Amino acid sequence: MGMKTIGVIGAGSWGTALAITLSNKGHDVRIWDLDEKHLEALKNDRENKRYLPGVKFCDKLNTAPTVEAALDGADVALFSAPAQHFRAAFKGALPYLRDDMLIIDVAKGIEQKTLKRMSEIAFEIKPDAKYVALSGPSHAEEVCKALPTTVCVVSKDKEAALEAQDIFMTDKFRIYTGDDLVGTELGAALKNIIALGAGISDGMGFGDNAKAALMTRGLAEITRLGVALGADPMTFLGLTGVGDLIVTCTSMHSRNRRCGIMIGEGTDPKLATEKVGMVVEGYYTTEAAYGLAQKMGIEMPITEAMYDLINGKINAREAEEMLMGRDRKHERG
Repeated sequence: MGMKTIGVIGAGSWGTALAITLSNKGHDVRIWDLDEKHLEALKNDRENKRYLPGVKFCDKLNTAPTVEAALDGADVALFSAPAQHFRAAFKGALPYLRDDMLIIDVAKGIEQKTLKRMSEIAFEIKPDAKYVALSGPSHAEEVCKALPTTVCVVSKDKEAALEAQDIFMTDKFRIYTGDDLVGTELGAALKNIIALGAGISDGMGFGDNAKAALMTRGLAEITRLGVALGADPMTFLGLTGVGDLIVTCTSMHSRNRRCGIMIGEGTDPKLATEKVGMVVEGYYTTEAAYGLAQKMGIEMPITEAMYDLINGKINAREAEEMLMGRDRKHERG
């Protein structure tokens, strides 16, 4: 496969880590960000000191002054704006998205107002988009250092998924393909809510037993909602389901878990998200997931507890009591 020209929209930790990975492979990568000061710092420092300090850019990775400059003549548009800003980022890039361009989104979330997944937003704006979602257990802090990582590229268009697989695959970054966009995007988004809960459990000192139960029952409720929305249940047992859930619930690289730990220790949820210093997707996705569960009539007790906690209706101790004090259930019920 020949090397590609890739425009990256969003220079947070994940967008930068992927830009580093792609440029180190030999692709020509241009990265743009809405934050002009941040972009200027990337250009001058040749590294992302804010999010990934110490990892230098190679000469194939450069900043672009505008979205147009990032995407001019590019083969691939890679979107890494936070989920709640994906619509605005996609609309801003739309005039420069050619029909033959591969569009890859790496944000994980559900839009709050519309309850739409990222692919639904993309197809609403550009129905013929060659859209691919990249997802899996992949902390930016490890990917940028070429530590072994495995993810999935998922698309309704098999050729687009195979093309993305070729573009990303290295001996340290292994890529599988898939076609279940619904399951992939829901697993990626909803696991952040469970990770918040896992962090709260850790912050309250509950131990490994509680966290294992939370993760397992969390996966059950994610799967329930996913199947109701048309996902393949097996997707939730793969990299973009249980794989992503494990890494997000157990790692200190996880913003959602760190935020949860602070809440569990007594910090106000909103203040905890500010202290983490980056977008905590689980905080925003909880609202959307709660809305989806209500709309579909699906029981999601962990999500409901997180929703009540974030909205100040209950505290962390009451959330634990709410989950442990539920009516007796059959595990597969």
